[in-house]
Amino acid sequence: MSRLFIAEKPSLGRAIAAALPGPKKNDQGFIRCGNGDVVTWCIGHLLEQVEPDVYDDRYKKWNLADLPIVPEVWQLRPRKSANKQLSVVRKLLKESSQIIHAGDPDREGQLLVDEVLDYCKVTKSKKQAAQRLLISDLNLPAVKRALNQMRSNRDFIPLSVSALARSRADWLYGMNMSRAYTLLGQKAGYQGVLSVGRVQTPVLGLVVRRDEEIENFSPRDYFTLHALIPYQDDARQFDIRARWKPSEACKPWQDEEGRVLNRKLVENVANRIVNQPATVVESEQKQTKQAAPLPYSLSTLQIDCAKRFAMSAQQVLDTCQSLYEKHKLITYPRSDCRYLPLEHLAQASSVCDAIGNNAKELAQAVQGANLSLKSKAWNDKKVDAHHAIIPTPKKASMNALSGNEMKVYQQIARQYLMQFYPAAVYAEAKLVFDIAGGSFVAKGRQLVSAGWKALLGKIDDEDANVDSVPALTEGCVLTCREGEIKDCKTEPPKHFTEATLLQAMTGIGRFVADKELKKILKETDGLGTEATRAGILDTLFKRQLLQRQGKAILSSAAGRGLIHALPAESTYPDMTANWEHQLQGMAERNQAYQPFMQALQTRIDGLMSQVKSGEIPQSLRHLPKVERPAYKKRSKGGYRKKPTAKKGTNTR
Repeated sequence: MSRLFIAEKPSLGRAIAAALPGPKKNDQGFIRCGNGDVVTWCIGHLLEQVEPDVYDDRYKKWNLADLPIVPEVWQLRPRKSANKQLSVVRKLLKESSQIIHAGDPDREGQLLVDEVLDYCKVTKSKKQAAQRLLISDLNLPAVKRALNQMRSNRDFIPLSVSALARSRADWLYGMNMSRAYTLLGQKAGYQGVLSVGRVQTPVLGLVVRRDEEIENFSPRDYFTLHALIPYQDDARQFDIRARWKPSEACKPWQDEEGRVLNRKLVENVANRIVNQPATVVESEQKQTKQAAPLPYSLSTLQIDCAKRFAMSAQQVLDTCQSLYEKHKLITYPRSDCRYLPLEHLAQASSVCDAIGNNAKELAQAVQGANLSLKSKAWNDKKVDAHHAIIPTPKKASMNALSGNEMKVYQQIARQYLMQFYPAAVYAEAKLVFDIAGGSFVAKGRQLVSAGWKALLGKIDDEDANVDSVPALTEGCVLTCREGEIKDCKTEPPKHFTEATLLQAMTGIGRFVADKELKKILKETDGLGTEATRAGILDTLFKRQLLQRQGKAILSSAAGRGLIHALPAESTYPDMTANWEHQLQGMAERNQAYQPFMQALQTRIDGLMSQVKSGEIPQSLRHLPKVERPAYKKRSKGGYRKKPTAKKGTNTR
């Protein structure tokens, strides 16, 4: 009985074949194994949603009167680059007696193979007998373990339904809204594509609102006061700096963040405390521990690489794919999880040996690792489809990695090694003084034992420049020499950078008022997925809706015009939170596909009616010329205007 394994990518297919009996025979698009098993693969999605003009020829021309476009029967077609591989898979499906689904272990990976089985008209009985192979680590021992733990593919149908709903909903919303607003822009003389998507548009909205907040910001003066209290111990003499904590009576002269806006008030207090007794009314000394940060998910890795190496999200993702597929030096990179299965602890020694071999700069860190320590990262309950991104036990040959590959590999490896280092230990002290009836607080924090922080190779900003605070007993009386007033100005928020925008996308709940939606966004880890965030940012740059200025990411005039022209619901993350909640419900079998799609269709009908009945929005009337207009080259010279709907939009 021959089994056909269908992997998501060639690299995964090769890894599966390596774990099956030999001898192996490599063929075009598949591998035959010694026991009769065959391994083939997709190349990502082999199929894609068809263009609107496949449903009706008139949709080739973009026209407001034709919107909304809603397919009655959804159609898929082979991707141009995948035609050949799809033929290989179709032929092998006919020959095989059992199918093993080996897509990536997430809802997109589930749909990707399931839709090929449907498209190739696999019989119902064969589909029902199909098994599911879940692999998140391409190394041989991990693949062999997975081969012994296969489940029925039917268990995963809800994942497919959820991914299908997401794909169709993104098409419906993105295609119709992008055509509508691009056409409105064209009426106003703008020649670019004004693409709208469920995820990309709220991201653009974040940047637009931040930019405008900075531009409209009016700085305000505020004042701080520190009591300087001389103190001498056996070693040295220094000033204890205790910050004034205004009382309730000062509220009328403070802003919403408690800053004092009246200098005369501060001067008055400063004059009152000169040469006055400073009595300790509260004293606290304690040791605190800071555990090592968890291993990386893709987003946290992208954020750190943006900060440390100024790499874009896309560069980090591409580098990770290469480390995973080409070099097999890291585990599955598109993970949104930061925890590890307990069984991985058994590999810790060989993973550390591989790190010592592959990244000589970390050899000392490997020596210092204590493998008997177990951080909170090892937790089976917190691992779902994927686990955190960690190095594999594979050793690379000398100079195998490019500069970027080595940087990213070291970043992942260092974070892994931290799991085998003790917590950083701090001595923290707090003193509260009463001076002339006013309350003054001094806080100090010193690093006593670096623990995992030794791997950072430098002192954190938070560990430097910390005030010294001695251990005094309550009732102890010193003398305040003087009050030190500082004139300060409120500062506007900072422009987004690649790192802070990714942080905002993963922690998008901060920007949502509705408590229930906040919770959903926290649970689903924000806007977009680990796999799509880099591409979404890339689309916004290509469409010239966002632009880079040094490290800063700014909205363009077109980006602002679009955000101000759209209904508010399209520019905030709330809609995505609602979708995610329902899509997750589908994956967990407590939400149906049909009501979700019906509600969306009704909403799109309403949005299209608004666009058709209204005037051209004011914000689209004065958009600048496009640097690279959306023209498509003809095959025989010349140009034709207007992108096809798919190429003109990223539907997310």
